[in-house]
Amino acid sequence: MKLLNRLLQGIDPIQIHGQDNVAIQSMTADSRQIRRDSLFIARQGVQIDGHAFIEGAIQDGACAILCESMPSSIPDGVTVIQVVNSHRAYAMLAANWHGNPSKDLQVVGVTGTNGKTTVATLLHKLYMDSGIKSGLLSTISVHIHNEQLPATHTTPDAWDIQSHLAAMVTAGCKVAFMEVSSHGLAQERSHGIHFAGALFTNISRDHLDYHADMDEYVAIKKRLFDQLPSDAFALVNLDDKHGETMLLDCKARHFTYALERPASYKTKILESLVSGTLISINTRECWLQIIGRFNAYNATAIFGCCNLLGMVDSDALQALSALQGVRGRFQRVMGPKSIMGIVDYAHTPDALDNVLSTLKELRQGNQRIITVIGCGGDRDKGKRPQMALIAASESDYSILTSDNPRTEDPQAILRDMEQGLDAVIKRKAITMADRAEAIKLACQQARAGDLILVAGKGHETTQDIQGVKHNFDDVQHLKDNLQSIHG
Repeated sequence: MKLLNRLLQGIDPIQIHGQDNVAIQSMTADSRQIRRDSLFIARQGVQIDGHAFIEGAIQDGACAILCESMPSSIPDGVTVIQVVNSHRAYAMLAANWHGNPSKDLQVVGVTGTNGKTTVATLLHKLYMDSGIKSGLLSTISVHIHNEQLPATHTTPDAWDIQSHLAAMVTAGCKVAFMEVSSHGLAQERSHGIHFAGALFTNISRDHLDYHADMDEYVAIKKRLFDQLPSDAFALVNLDDKHGETMLLDCKARHFTYALERPASYKTKILESLVSGTLISINTRECWLQIIGRFNAYNATAIFGCCNLLGMVDSDALQALSALQGVRGRFQRVMGPKSIMGIVDYAHTPDALDNVLSTLKELRQGNQRIITVIGCGGDRDKGKRPQMALIAASESDYSILTSDNPRTEDPQAILRDMEQGLDAVIKRKAITMADRAEAIKLACQQARAGDLILVAGKGHETTQDIQGVKHNFDDVQHLKDNLQSIHG
């Protein structure tokens, strides 16, 4: 039980109709979960407006309503709080309900188009390996010290975020690393979190099915830095043209990292091999087990974050060199005859280009690159031809296939992808809607020593077709086919 006026701390209502000292037994934004003496938060969603359920919530026992638009009639004994932004207020309510756990943790938010999962996950792994209890909120999973839970969204619902943070405090965690997506920022899910720092990886085209344009996408990413307190740190990739934008009007302490430009944390790639990468960060050498230029950026961000959180540099570098990659992020799958498969989540043009550029740098002699790539349904259609062009141009042979078609016709998605290919490039690509068959064909086409990239789904273990999730694991399909065909 919580008193309503305590829950409203940090929220500036337009008006309150009724008593603000009522006892609240539960709070929810889902009208189906209303119980006696609940607080119901009416939010405007993408498809459903919670305000339409206010009357029903009151009938089901809600004693208080938080909303943006006042209902036409308010029964006696019901308190209504009107606010400017219900999403923002909901996040603050969730923080207050759980006792503002972020104030007892060093929470670091990681945002950007690519690299969020790798950076956040490896930071968590590094701290755990160093004997420091830590938590993780990522696309792949939620970790509360040693306990692992499945993740449903890059940035969970505000209630779930605060619940997880509270559990981390209870478990004795000292630090938490959290992916912060543009969807989560647009819906104010991270509002009410006291961030110790924020980290920006990069921005390239993504989520334009949700955001109006790139300007809006960048502006929403910047919200994370706009909300940082003065005692926090802001660490940004200075080689990305949007890095400096993130720091504009940011009250936190400013720090940068880069491979090209002078920065607080400057990295040079000394050697790049299929077994790892030798880099120097601020002239101190470090051997990485992760591969590629993009991972050199990720490693630099990780080191910078460790330094800013107070870890001794030598300890951070030693722990960094011990880290292995994240599932579904440039994950190597070794097959017979020295054929190497790579499974990667690359689902944006920039990410795909980065992975293929790395493979081209690593290949030797007559090694060929064979790429299997699809584009998700019900998502930004504009990137489909770009993805196909990059795959076909940068590979010796490419197979365009399904990703998660969702409610779209897979053949229609493939036709969109083919729009990016001219007659010459098209000779290096074929289309095959069945992803399993596409991976099998790639393995059949491979010769000894070739490189096979299966991109787009990474860590995912299901494929969404017409609302039904079917078991599908790129890594397992690749392993099985390489063994059966070449073993």
